[in-house]
Amino acid sequence: MPTILVVNPKGGSGKTTLATNLAGFFAWRGDRVTLGDMDRQRSSLQWLAIRSPELPAIEGWDAREADLDKPPKGTDWLILDAPAGIHGRALDDALRAADKVMVPVNPSLFDIWAVAEFFEVLRSHKAVRKHGVEIGMVGMRVDPRTRAAATLSHFFDKYELPVIGWLRDTQIYVQAAALGETLFDLPRSQSERELEQWLPLVDWARRE
Repeated sequence: MPTILVVNPKGGSGKTTLATNLAGFFAWRGDRVTLGDMDRQRSSLQWLAIRSPELPAIEGWDAREADLDKPPKGTDWLILDAPAGIHGRALDDALRAADKVMVPVNPSLFDIWAVAEFFEVLRSHKAVRKHGVEIGMVGMRVDPRTRAAATLSHFFDKYELPVIGWLRDTQIYVQAAALGETLFDLPRSQSERELEQWLPLVDWARRE
């Protein structure tokens, strides 16, 4: 059972948006996906509470005090939505459980500065070094053709971490979330541009 950890110590980076839509992709494929919410605010679980039972099923899991190596039975994919400020034992447990780590980063200098130290922690962590945990960076709320994206890309290059995708700033995520939906639940006519941006992310997530 592959486990993907979505993590960034800074609040407002887009972790829950990334985690819920990633879960939505696997659910749309017909996989049995569990969305583990590690945050005391329980944003992912609250989102699931308003999700229609007629949509592809996503199982919610309160993972705040859970054994991350023992998700609900029958899970094909586990997506972990980490809280802001995660560190210490909670981060250790999450990284040990993960097969892959997605790190969403906004293009502002404040976000870049906030996450720089975290990258060093990730790269030197025992689970990453010894167990081959893959790390992929995702540029959030940014057009890859802009100067802001170039600044962010240069920052990623400095740490020799792969950029697996760029997601533009659009209200479609907000509108879908308000209905308990993801991009993959919407009519293609509404989400085609965003779905194209998601192709490299989901390809990376599925790659063994």
